[in-house]
Amino acid sequence: MEDENIRKEFTSKFSDEKYKDFLNKLNSEIPSPIDYRIAESPLFLNKDVSNKLIKCGEEILDFLLRPDLKQITEKSIPDKWRCPNENDHSHFIGMDFALSKDKHGNFSPKLIEFQGFSGLYGIQAHLANAYKEIYNISDEWSIYRNGLDETSYFNLLKQIIVGPYELDEVILMDVHPHEQHTAADFYFTKIHINIPIVGLEDLKQDGKKLFYEINGEKKYIKRIYNRLIFDEIDKDENIFEKNVDIRQDLDVEWITHPNWWYRISKYLLPHLKGDYILKSFILNDIINNLPNNLENYVLKPLFSFGGNNVIINIKQDDIQNIKDPQNWILQEKAKYEPVMHIEGNDVIAEIRLMYFWPDKTQRPILTANNTRLSTGNMINVGSNKNKKWAGATVTFMQK
Repeated sequence: MEDENIRKEFTSKFSDEKYKDFLNKLNSEIPSPIDYRIAESPLFLNKDVSNKLIKCGEEILDFLLRPDLKQITEKSIPDKWRCPNENDHSHFIGMDFALSKDKHGNFSPKLIEFQGFSGLYGIQAHLANAYKEIYNISDEWSIYRNGLDETSYFNLLKQIIVGPYELDEVILMDVHPHEQHTAADFYFTKIHINIPIVGLEDLKQDGKKLFYEINGEKKYIKRIYNRLIFDEIDKDENIFEKNVDIRQDLDVEWITHPNWWYRISKYLLPHLKGDYILKSFILNDIINNLPNNLENYVLKPLFSFGGNNVIINIKQDDIQNIKDPQNWILQEKAKYEPVMHIEGNDVIAEIRLMYFWPDKTQRPILTANNTRLSTGNMINVGSNKNKKWAGATVTFMQK
């Protein structure tokens, strides 16, 4: 799957000292260090694998462009989290692919999940820069697609997020943003977009308008670049008694609207068919007719994130203990193929293709990627905190 020549070149240049320099470079650019493990190495996909992966993404986009998508996904949005003033499409889409092989030994990406939500757009650009600078990686290799480079990538992101408004009229919003493990991405985004980072707890309301304060001055908000996932606050029953209830009908635009987190999610996977699709079922639909080979499946909550609460080795008790089977998916296990073998470790990978969808354009645009490496049986960065050659990274593809 990897280009052997560039892998050999990178390995010859690698050292623990350079890895420290790499991390120091990243962390020196932001107020606090990155709060999750960054892998020692990027991934270098060869052209054939890159083209097949991108083709799979485009075929999935064809499904997401169906005119009846909202009708199909209307029941995905929990009543308690439905927000008014939804727009026509998600401004951002992420597709997660396992790197696998089919029975003939050919590369066959498998869609793990997708999200109608923003991604780590700031930090990925800086990761790529740091790898390229520390290891002198040729400009022939890039994380960007569709003719984009770093400048045009951030210009497009800024166009989508800020639009016609002043910078202080648009906020990046999460709950306690500086305490999030993704805070580093917020800081890298601010370097390029220069909008304020505002916590849910700092929002104030004036009629249907929202504002925040700087040095006692009210700043009215026209747009919210939303980084808040409702699953984060679901267990706090009093969250909107202590804070502004953002589910109200407010005079504010969302980038991207919260409803898309539910619409473009694991909820849609049972509707997809194809060689790159893993068999998936809403648990409630098959709970009385479960597959006999449960060892070949995983159980996942529909709307959790970061691999939280996934059950890999399913027991009958696990299913019986689930109180809301309509909110869980039973998905065929992906068979990850090692993408590299380093220091006795088989390293597997998952690549998130990151799409931007500007208003008044017919189709989302593939821009870059977010890649995770693992030496274990879980791919999320939380399961690889102390494992060498594992963690968050980028995939370089040839231009």
